[in-house]
Amino acid sequence: MKSEETPFFGGPMDGRTLPVLLGPTGRPPKRYEIPVPDADGGTSVVHVYLLEPAGVNRLGLPRGWKYVYAPDGAPRWSPKWPWTKSG
Repeated sequence: MKSEETPFFGGPMDGRTLPVLLGPTGRPPKRYEIPVPDADGGTSVVHVYLLEPAGVNRLGLPRGWKYVYAPDGAPRWSPKWPWTKSG
């Protein structure tokens, strides 16, 4: 599988780049989770990063990708059914 060096912005991984596996379309996953185990053996902390375009060319197409820290995490995606009422 192919991988791409992807930069991380914000949070504990600020300024680092990691090789991230690409999907079948050549795009990294929308959400990247980094679990950090607790030193005392308690519950681990999960840091969540969300994918954003690193830049856009004249046609509006992304020129690379970057991950941005989401301190509150990202809400899980769920399908929006047309027959359900919104909140």
